[in-house]
Amino acid sequence: MNPDLLLRAMFDRAVAVADPMQSLAKALPPKPAGRVLVIGAGKASARMAEAVEAAWGPCEGLVITRYGYGRPCQGIEIVEASHPVPDQAGVTATRRMLDLVAGCGADDFILALISGGGSALLCAPAAGITLDEKQALTGALLASGAPIGEINGIRKEISAVKGGRLAAAAYPARMLALMISDVPGDDPGDIASGPTVGHDGSAARALAALDRWGVTPPPAIKAYLAAGGDPVRPDDPRLSRVENVIYAAPAQSLEAAAALARAQGYAVDILGDAIEGEARDVAAHHAKLALAAKGPRLILSGGELTVTRRGDGIGGPNAEYALALALALNGAAGIHAIACDTDGVDGAAEVAGAVIGPDTLALANAAGVDPKAALARNDAHRFFAAINRQVVPGPTLTNVNDFRAILIEG
Repeated sequence: MNPDLLLRAMFDRAVAVADPMQSLAKALPPKPAGRVLVIGAGKASARMAEAVEAAWGPCEGLVITRYGYGRPCQGIEIVEASHPVPDQAGVTATRRMLDLVAGCGADDFILALISGGGSALLCAPAAGITLDEKQALTGALLASGAPIGEINGIRKEISAVKGGRLAAAAYPARMLALMISDVPGDDPGDIASGPTVGHDGSAARALAALDRWGVTPPPAIKAYLAAGGDPVRPDDPRLSRVENVIYAAPAQSLEAAAALARAQGYAVDILGDAIEGEARDVAAHHAKLALAAKGPRLILSGGELTVTRRGDGIGGPNAEYALALALALNGAAGIHAIACDTDGVDGAAEVAGAVIGPDTLALANAAGVDPKAALARNDAHRFFAAINRQVVPGPTLTNVNDFRAILIEG
């Protein structure tokens, strides 16, 4: 098979395996008797709600997803809001959700559908903090290069819904949270900043993380953190009736892609599904591995890379990885690669990522674009648009984080 076609087929397979319509039913119990409320947040949450109703029929509920990621549901209300920076639509819907769960009793059952992206979509700033202040802090954190775990730890401290607070608000109702993991390590407390999972961090740790990554919070947020916050700990009695289940994770998608490559005669090295780090640095390391490998071979990896904003370009961690990889490979023969976010959105752009090959730098020269200058400006999306090598699948309705594949031909 043509390398570019195989790379795209592997990405599509990785996404399909994590599609809630294909994967959620096996984790869903029989519909309980009595009142059932379905809630959720994340880029996959509307598709998850659609899958629930395919199995259970019409349900009462409210789910918040990204603009453009809504799905038709029979009874569950789908609200679209902003990601990665929250907006008022998300705040209003989150407050409604908190009111809904607060009205449940001990005989009620709540199904929570949680996926990546929920940190921005499920937004209820803590007392004394405004949406504008939360937006400013989110933007600064995303540009700082901080890993997602540290960003989510800070988000939990200044939220009225994250870090177990959604589940605490629902007590004494029984709750099952079904999750799609998009985080390195598959920690339920990191998925969407853990709205149904107790938090063992601290405000002091959040302040230290802000300082470490050079982010100055708005005065109200700094004052709130300095006062110590109000965490819901993992042993809080209000979490005693909650069960958290990860039913889809990045490793499953990588294995599905690996199977396609093996069927085409490639040996497969899976570097891991939890790789973190600066996108351009990880790309440089992976280029060395590829140049030293003997084909036919596939090098697969997942996780969540970061970008420290240095310029004013349009990019994301997957496109920046691909651009840095192309530069490091310098047109090496027989090496092709793809880097995409499985949710279809790399950074804030409606682009999943990009493909590269031995001809990438030659195409750039013919198009009059400078790859080194584009990398310096964090302008990878415009670079790949200029040479027609972007991957634009549209909303994938799922999210198991980054997918990176390097093919070394024999």
